[in-house]
Formats: sequence, structure tokens, C-alpha cells
Amino acid sequence: MKKKLFTLTALMMLLLVGCSGGAKTGNDAANNAANNGGNAKQEAAAELDTSKTYVIGMDDTFAPMGFRDEKGEIVGFDVELAQKAAEEMGIKIECQPIDWTVKESELESGNVDLLWNGFSITPERQKKVLFSDPYMDNRQIIITLKDSPVNSKADLAGKRVTVQGESSALEAVMKDDAFVKALAEPPVEYATNNECFKDIEAKRCDAIVVDEVLARYYMKQNGEENYKVLEDNFGEEQFAVGMRKDDVALQEALNKALKTLKDNGTYDEIYSKYFAD
Repeated sequence: MKKKLFTLTALMMLLLVGCSGGAKTGNDAANNAANNGGNAKQEAAAELDTSKTYVIGMDDTFAPMGFRDEKGEIVGFDVELAQKAAEEMGIKIECQPIDWTVKESELESGNVDLLWNGFSITPERQKKVLFSDPYMDNRQIIITLKDSPVNSKADLAGKRVTVQGESSALEAVMKDDAFVKALAEPPVEYATNNECFKDIEAKRCDAIVVDEVLARYYMKQNGEENYKVLEDNFGEEQFAVGMRKDDVALQEALNKALKTLKDNGTYDEIYSKYFAD
């Protein structure tokens, strides 16, 4: 009798262990299903939303990348490139002029979805913004009037320099501590590069530091013979498109589109329109 009771008890324990193991496997399966479901949702969330209109934040005085023509319409190299890229991605876009000094805030708040207007990649910006692959090289150059005695960075000691506020030009200048300390005062900041040019033309400053892409275009339109570009500069950089940090799907789609436009010659066609010698 004791032997039978022992056998029955052992059998019940085995059954309990078996049920327990079965329940655990069921929970694991449920957990795996939930995790897979979560991953599926994340993948779905990462897909490019082709039903929305993506708003491009820009400085509409930054010729030739983005500016207003005689009719007041927004045109430019970046504008046309963005339109072609949008066609490749199957999305709609619209350009929205913004205060360029608060561009990252406009992006983070959702007022715009892209910063696309001669937007330079810098270490500081990379902390706040997700960048596309670079699509154009640029330099921060120093410009004076043609008859200026200033011929180098050293010649600007004790003098006034003007830059666009919250620009990569300002970042580049401020990194050169010795240069800044030698100036008569901290660099004067304006909202636009056009205002910087007006400042030097009025002889309120001795030099401006500005994106070469914009500067060459501006001087060509306003008489290159009136200005002097110094051999010294504040370094080379690259233009790219800025997005919010979590817009990975948008970044991937845009990078693919930019590569296609370069491979099929569309990029070169637009480039020759705005940067022909």
C-alpha cells in the first residue's frame, strides 16, 4: 500500500512539473508574440509616411541655395534638388521660410520636418540633428572690400568682423580663440548674410565671414570687382539635410534619392544651372 501511495504521489508530481513547464512555454510564446508585435509596430512606425506633406525649413535669402526671384517665388539649387528628391521618394513637400537663427527649435517643435538650405554639418549640430549624406562641399571664407588693407587673418586684429547669427560661419570663427580675442569686439551678428554684406559695403565692419557658395553668387550678382577674398579661411565643411533624430526612415529614403539623382545626372543638371562659370 505504501509503495502504491509513493508511486501515485510521484506520478502527480511529474504531472505538476509537466504542467508548470507547459505553462512557462506558453508564457514565453506569448511574450515572444508580444515582442514580435512590438517589433512589427516599430518597423511600421519607421516606414516613410507618403501621405503627409513634408515641410522644408529654409532661409529665403540664401542665394543660390534658396531665395526669392523677381516674382517673389522661392527658387534655388536646394529647392530644385528637394523637388526632384521628393519625386523619387514619392512624397509631397513645401518650403517654409523660417528664422534661421532658431532653425533647430523649429525642427524639434515640428513646425518643419527638414532643414534644407545650405545647412552645414558641424559637431555641435550633430548632437541635435540627424543628417543626410553630404551632397556639396563648402568653405567659410573671409571677404573684405577690394581697397581694404586687410590681407590676412592677422590683419584683422583690433578690427570688426560680421557674421550671420547661429551660422556655421559663427561657429567656425568662435572656435579660433586667438582670432576672436584679437578683434576689437566679439563678431557682430545679423539675421541674414545679405545684411552682413550690406554692413561691409557701408564700411561699418572690416570683414565678413560667410559661406563660399553664397558669397560667390552674391559677388557675381553685385560686382565681383568690389570685393576681395582672402587666402586665409575658417575651414572646409559639407552641406547636408537636417532631420529630427528619430526620422531614420526619412533619412534612409532621402539618402537613396540623393544617390539616384547623382547617378542619373539630375544633380549635375541642377548644379550647372546655378553654378555655371
